[in-house]
Order: sequence, then structure tokens, then C-alpha cells
Amino acid sequence: MRFKRPQYSSYYRPNFFGGFSFFPPVIKMLLITNTVIWLGTSFFGNFHMGDLSLGYVVDSLFALRPLGQGFYIWQLFTYLFLHGSFAHIFFNMLALWMFGMELENVWGSKKFLTYYLICGIGAGISNLLIAPLFTTTGPTIGASGAIYGVLLAYGILFPDRLIYIYFLIPIKAKYFVIFYMILEFVSVGSMDGIAHFAHLGGAFVGFLYLVADGHNFFQRRNNTLRESFGGWTGTKPQQRRPIEYDNVSDAKVYDIHDYNAQKKEAGITQKQIDDILDKISRGGYQSLSDDEKKILFEASKKLN
Repeated sequence: MRFKRPQYSSYYRPNFFGGFSFFPPVIKMLLITNTVIWLGTSFFGNFHMGDLSLGYVVDSLFALRPLGQGFYIWQLFTYLFLHGSFAHIFFNMLALWMFGMELENVWGSKKFLTYYLICGIGAGISNLLIAPLFTTTGPTIGASGAIYGVLLAYGILFPDRLIYIYFLIPIKAKYFVIFYMILEFVSVGSMDGIAHFAHLGGAFVGFLYLVADGHNFFQRRNNTLRESFGGWTGTKPQQRRPIEYDNVSDAKVYDIHDYNAQKKEAGITQKQIDDILDKISRGGYQSLSDDEKKILFEASKKLN
């Protein structure tokens, strides 16, 4: 007499919130790097190298300077890490964390860093080539151009996610992005000392990147959370050859446990999981009811 127990391949079991991190690696690196550089330039800026202050030397070499006025190619990269004041770096880093955190969790660190740098460099090129046609330009510093690209991607990927202005006024991400893009556009040519073309350039280059990425980007909006839950994606688990026993004594206690677990698992349907993951995509984990959180928790326990 033989007893058979199907044995399935292992699934990736995500950690809490499906592997979501509030400080993913690239965001953390950018926050630390920008802050350290700002603190360093603020503290050592008044030190002198001969007749020149260290702050002047840093700005001369690493700020984005207009063409023909001390421009070096590396400035398209280095200007992203320089900031002029506490308010400047604080609001840039806050926006980077708020909107970039979820993008990096969705895309992965490599893709997010690539996107961030492409937007930042694109913003710099826009400021070099297009801005002088409309207004007077000078040395440019700050991560704002790259962050506007991040903001645009967030608005496309999570259009209905609520953003609370001043922590009080709710507005959907898509309208928030549109408002800021219009505000930047109407501010072009103003003499307020803000590189509006860099902001618009970063968003435009980010948009071109997303269009070029096409299917992969927009499909990821619906599929990313499902990918985190491995076996609950709707893909049938790959079956291995059943384990056969020559007699009852060869069977293990955990065979019965597995059988009971499979029966219990059958009570949670694929449609329930899909609906819950769609709800997380629209409104975040906090939008789930207690019952939905329990279902998701029970499902995640079985992904071992």
C-alpha cells in the first residue's frame, strides 16, 4: 500500500507589508549623501584656500554653471548634491522621501537610481540649453529637477493616492502633479532665482523615460504587489514528483498538517487576494479593513 503527498516548490515569503521599506537603499543613500555634503559645505565653506573661500571653490567646480562661464561636464551630476540653505535641502529631501520611497519599492533600487539620475541630468541640460532663451541664468544647485521627475512618476503610477497639503487638505496625486507643473510653467521667465526650466526639464525627461519604458512601467502598477506574494499571483505552483511511502509508518506527522493547511488555504480565494492587493495599490495598506488584513496575513503565512 502506498501513500502519496504532493510536494510543491517553495515560494518567496515576503516580510511585513510584502517587503515594503520606508527607507529603501537608494533613498537612504541620497538622503545621507545630500545631508552630509550640505553640512560639510556649510561648515567648511568659510575656510580659505589662499585668497579663495572653500565655498567659492566648491561652487566654481561643482555647481552647474552656464555654458562658457566655467561649465564642466561633471557639473551635470554634481550640482544635484549641492544645496544653498537648510530650507532648500529640507524640502527637497522631504519630497524625495515622500514620493521616491514607494517608487523604489515598486521598481527596485537600480531602476529608481537610474531614473533619478536621468531626470537630474536632463534637468541640467534643459537649464543649460533652453533656459537662456527665455531668461538670465546663473550657477544652479539642488536636486529639484530630479525630484520633479520623481513627482511626475508618482502621479502616473499612483494617480488616485491622496496627498495632504499642509497635512490637512487632501488632493489626489494626479491633480497635485498637474498643479505643480502648471505653476512651474507660468513661472518661467520670472526673476525669483529658481531654475523653473530645470524643474520642467526633469519632469519632461522623466516622462520620456516612462514612455520609452512603456509596457513594463504601466503594467508594473498592477502587478508589483502580486509579484511580492509569489504563489498568490494566479500562477499555478510547479509540482514536483509526489513522495511515495511503502507503508503507513513511513509517513510523517507533518504530512497531515500539510493536508489540513491546504484545506484551510482553499478558503481564501484568488479573487479575494487580487481585490485586496488592488485596494493597497489605490489607497495603501492603511485602507484595508481588519478582515482584509487578516486574510492577507493568513495568505502570507502560506508563502513559505
